Amino acid sequence: MGRITIRDVAQAAGVSLGSASRALNGGKHVSARIARDVAAAAKQLGYEPDFLARSLRTRSSGMIGCLVSDVANPLYAGTVQAAEARLRDAGYLLVIANTANEPARERAAAAEFRGRRLDGVLVAPGSDANNETWRGLVAGGSPVVILDRDAPDGDGDDSPWPAVLVDHRGGAQAATRYLIGLGHRRIALLTPGARMRPGRERIAGFQAAFTEAGLDPAGAIVSTQESSMDFAHGDALALLGGSNRPTALIALGTRILAGALRAARDLNLSLPNDLSVLSVGDTDLAAVHAPAITALRWSLEDVGRAAAELLLQRLRGDGAGAATRALLPVDLVLRESCAAPAKT
Repeated sequence: MGRITIRDVAQAAGVSLGSASRALNGGKHVSARIARDVAAAAKQLGYEPDFLARSLRTRSSGMIGCLVSDVANPLYAGTVQAAEARLRDAGYLLVIANTANEPARERAAAAEFRGRRLDGVLVAPGSDANNETWRGLVAGGSPVVILDRDAPDGDGDDSPWPAVLVDHRGGAQAATRYLIGLGHRRIALLTPGARMRPGRERIAGFQAAFTEAGLDPAGAIVSTQESSMDFAHGDALALLGGSNRPTALIALGTRILAGALRAARDLNLSLPNDLSVLSVGDTDLAAVHAPAITALRWSLEDVGRAAAELLLQRLRGDGAGAATRALLPVDLVLRESCAAPAKT
């Protein structure tokens, strides 16, 4: 027997070809009975949609690309899962590529997406080196939504690029204010550097809290990090092993936090008696550590859903009057890892 077609499904279900097509593609104006009968017939016959034929007919691949540095990073995983769920509900398949923030890998993945005519792209650019790449995708007809990164033509409120951003500046400022309020005057921030928006905004908020409190800015210690536990471990050892060590650390809640906690353990520093620690991002590590780590939290699910909605607006052609940017808030979750510094 040859390939089962939608015509075979329609005949087996006793409906018209148009009704079968609408039922299989999630179209409107399909009765529950027809949808049930068509689904049963398709399952019984082993029908598999011909996506190539459909894409030629509709000029849509039914697929969305997603470029992130590392989908295993818990601060990306929740966002990608939420975006995937929303896009799946809308009938799209999300295709994910890891870039490790390497411009060459970004360009290669974008070229693959463009060559396969993906309908749109969610992207967290690693730098501004590939701005022309994102412009080229848009020029080729694929809407691009930026995930918490600088837009190719600037990051101001008047940027034409749809983007979902997190208020890292406000979050870092609130976290630093909290530690200052506990009495800390030497605080270290361990974060990826200022070449990307989250790190730059985080550093700005951290330093602004010291300025508004009228404190010596030398007490605001910025240690820029690669996303490596070993790198963070070495830096934290150097910071905490000195005679004038910081009494509190703010660390990105991934491998960087793991490295900082390992350094504190190696130096026999007790939390929060000897050292206060605050996590940027409410990751599993922050929640299950003993003592549980005070954390900055933002909704990864809201980031993913908002990005998917911005993209769907443009795919439907109704993005002209819609908001192009969303700034999501960051909350401070108080746990057991922070206290007033020990008196010396």
